[in-house]
Amino acid sequence: MKVAVFGTVVHQEFIPVLQAFFLYMKKRKVETYLCKPFYDFLSGELGFTPDIAGTYTNHTDFQQDISFIFSVGGDGTFLHSFRTIRNSNIPIVGVNSGRMGFLADISREEIIEGLTLIMEGQYRIYERSLLELTIGGSPGFDFPYALNEVTVSKTDSSSMIVIHTSINGTYLNSIWADGLIIATPTGSTAYSLSVGGPILTPDAANFVINPIAPHNLTVRPVVVPDSYELSLSIEGRGNQFLISMDSLSANVALSTTINVKKAGFRLKTLHLPHQDFFQTLRSKLMWAVDKRN
Repeated sequence: MKVAVFGTVVHQEFIPVLQAFFLYMKKRKVETYLCKPFYDFLSGELGFTPDIAGTYTNHTDFQQDISFIFSVGGDGTFLHSFRTIRNSNIPIVGVNSGRMGFLADISREEIIEGLTLIMEGQYRIYERSLLELTIGGSPGFDFPYALNEVTVSKTDSSSMIVIHTSINGTYLNSIWADGLIIATPTGSTAYSLSVGGPILTPDAANFVINPIAPHNLTVRPVVVPDSYELSLSIEGRGNQFLISMDSLSANVALSTTINVKKAGFRLKTLHLPHQDFFQTLRSKLMWAVDKRN
């Protein structure tokens, strides 16, 4: 078996977890490939040189027989790992070295148990829908796909923008706000949740259209089928607005039309058998912490 490991930065205290991880892989005779920047960080900054089969830089370096990619970090690292493997159809396993971790849900305490279950084939695969972005008729980004959300927002701290929104060519509304989020079910627990959006289960065939600080308080989040295509045009006092795809962003001229639809492929994510979405919600959002309930 061959696996890949992706990461960016971890704290020194996480090194024993990584040591246990790579030792386990060596004992199981699993060929492990580590992304070069992370390898350089571990060996140069933290003094830990993993025993691995090789390194990789981007999706073009991936071998066809890689079984899994382990994303070590938080949800931001998980999103970065998706952009690294792109549409290679390799399941991503999230190993949490941080705090929240809706996507990176294998904790440091259960790393060996989790690896054993994975090697024994005891896991679930979720296939997550993605967004495809078109800016003015062209991709706009090198890899125009988002796992969490596509967001349009103002570029200054004063005046709002007006987002003219259409669905399948039919006018929906002109939203006067700081911005607008179009979120996948995966992204419903990210930025969209923080501005009052609903939570969707990962297998929901829907997207969320969620305004950011709308001027008119009757403008509320809307859930639509993910078969719908959305078109946005922006007005404002400035010359540009900001378009974001997960962690990437760019300034775009106001006259530009944005189109968003479901991507033609899905992302596979791996989860342990005892992990389910509702258990994750209870844990990460600290539901039922009040023992009086």
